[in-house]
Amino acid sequence: MRARPVLLILASMALMALVVTAVMFGMGLGTKSTRAATVALPPTNGQFDYQIGGAYPPLSSVSIVDRDRSASPVADRYNICYVNAFQTQPDEASFWTSGHSTLLVKRANGTTLTDPDWPGEFILDTSTAAKRSSIATIVNGWIDGCKAKGFQAIEPDNLDSWTRSLTKLSKTNNVALAKLLATHAHSIGLAIAQKNTPQLGSTGKTSIGFDFAIAEECQVYAECGSYTRAFGNRVIEIEYTDTARSAFTKSCSARGKNISVILRERNVVAKGQAAYHYEYC
Repeated sequence: MRARPVLLILASMALMALVVTAVMFGMGLGTKSTRAATVALPPTNGQFDYQIGGAYPPLSSVSIVDRDRSASPVADRYNICYVNAFQTQPDEASFWTSGHSTLLVKRANGTTLTDPDWPGEFILDTSTAAKRSSIATIVNGWIDGCKAKGFQAIEPDNLDSWTRSLTKLSKTNNVALAKLLATHAHSIGLAIAQKNTPQLGSTGKTSIGFDFAIAEECQVYAECGSYTRAFGNRVIEIEYTDTARSAFTKSCSARGKNISVILRERNVVAKGQAAYHYEYC
């Protein structure tokens, strides 16, 4: 994580519906399961709006909206449901510390490990198959809620949490949990995005089963090619205003005609707040 964070459109979404067959390995069971579901993918290079910091009516030109799971989707748009799947939300701290503390990464002294860049966000412990199963039970319940509300896809954030875990977790651990989430999402007809994590290369798509990518600051970190090589034009790119504006302008020049590229402020606040900023190319 790097941030904290019409009928024609519906017809376009229907045309882009495809059958995604996700072949997953049961974590800790040594068995293979196959799930097939028809999922609708976001319109390629459709105008995107990132609203995870607060919901507001999108511009009429916007065809893809990403909102927190606590919000409702927008009629006549392609809607992505944001789920913090590998870390916790600050306002849900008591849920985890009071009833699920064994699912939180602990330091050697027993204190709970938090994301150094986002105070109050605990890192979920994906280190064992049993813990991954317990986390997936909770997160998949949230995914069910996204489906019930009418979202078409989910964005499970902080897939790269192992990089902030003081070596308590590994990439393999998080990939294993991601497979559980992808299998479930597909089984109920939802697409699933790979959030950041260029370290996966093509395996995010071929092994985990991610359908598209949401990449933050890939121009700043020279990572955009990692996503387009794996997902082609099914990439949504977000650049931020607290880095050089040239990142956004270069992105627009290099990829703006092929993929969705937007510029937002770091906390992605709702329109009407003083800090709000949104541009699209």
